[in-house]
Amino acid sequence: MLETIRLGKRAKNQLVSLKRKTGIANWNILCRWAFALSIVESTCPRRITESLEDGIEMTWRTFGGEFSDVYEALLKIRCINDHIDLSSNELSHQLRYHIYRGIGYLAAGKRITNIGDLAALSGNRNLKTAATAATSPSM
Repeated sequence: MLETIRLGKRAKNQLVSLKRKTGIANWNILCRWAFALSIVESTCPRRITESLEDGIEMTWRTFGGEFSDVYEALLKIRCINDHIDLSSNELSHQLRYHIYRGIGYLAAGKRITNIGDLAALSGNRNLKTAATAATSPSM
């Protein structure tokens, strides 16, 4: 599978903003959310040709963590459904395109202002409540 995931400067800047808003300290967590938001869309993400200079880089294991096999399977299933080659090179591109699109969704407008807003995207009311409580000052 993939060894390294590279994202360009624009994605890095959007992730910096999202880290500040949500309090999530790690790129990989935000990139997982971005991937999940994009992968469920019915359309293919647009191809991005952006310089990867001054961007961010993470290993596949860092991105996927203990669920790296699940993310790999989701990506491959999506590529099969979209009639896209399963070569390592194409999988790498598709993963990047999905992450870029998802980051764009997360960073657009005022949709995400705290970790509770991010949790609300899951549709799980309990997760949103827990996330909001976890980031609220103690009484």
